[in-house]
Amino acid sequence: MKLQLAIDLLNKEEAVKLAQEVEEFVDIVEIGTPIVINEGLPSVKLMRESVNNAQVLADLKIMDAAGYEVSQAVDFGADIVTILGVAEDSSIKSAIEEAHKNGKELLVDMIAVQNLEKRAIELDEMGADYIAVHTGYDLQAEGQSPLESLRTVKSVIKNSKVAVAGGIKPETIKSVADENPDLIIVGGGIANAENPREAAKYCRDVIDGK
Repeated sequence: MKLQLAIDLLNKEEAVKLAQEVEEFVDIVEIGTPIVINEGLPSVKLMRESVNNAQVLADLKIMDAAGYEVSQAVDFGADIVTILGVAEDSSIKSAIEEAHKNGKELLVDMIAVQNLEKRAIELDEMGADYIAVHTGYDLQAEGQSPLESLRTVKSVIKNSKVAVAGGIKPETIKSVADENPDLIIVGGGIANAENPREAAKYCRDVIDGK
């Protein structure tokens, strides 16, 4: 089981500082969509140059021109790129092809997908590396959690790895880890903690069953 740190609400220099602080406990560092929107793909490049062992994920949430956008993210150092599960099949196939051609991975974000089971089966057959169930900020505010969605997707996929995101914090990560996803994504639960390093270590220990 891997741990991903999602960094959304910092500038690229602050993001790097946070990533370096917790790098020994995380497997993947995500440059979140707000940072990419605010500062562009150079933020991905700076992160790739600043961390040694963690993979770097560019959360582009691609919807169109997918092959091109993946190629650009890869050029700037991304190891994993995200596309939306609601994108056209042709876009997702193009993104997967471009990522794999470069030895990189594609994560499909299931935010706003209405029929999770059907879409997960389709994406699994297309060759997505990760299928990520994701309860977005706006639904988290209504009290929704990604656990039920995680169970649904896990029950139908055969090849893809399953990731889970959406309001996961040190105090709730155990219930998520108990479902045995391949990747747990934590954002503010680490980034906004009083001691991010301590929070990341706690999440890592839970994932490792310590």
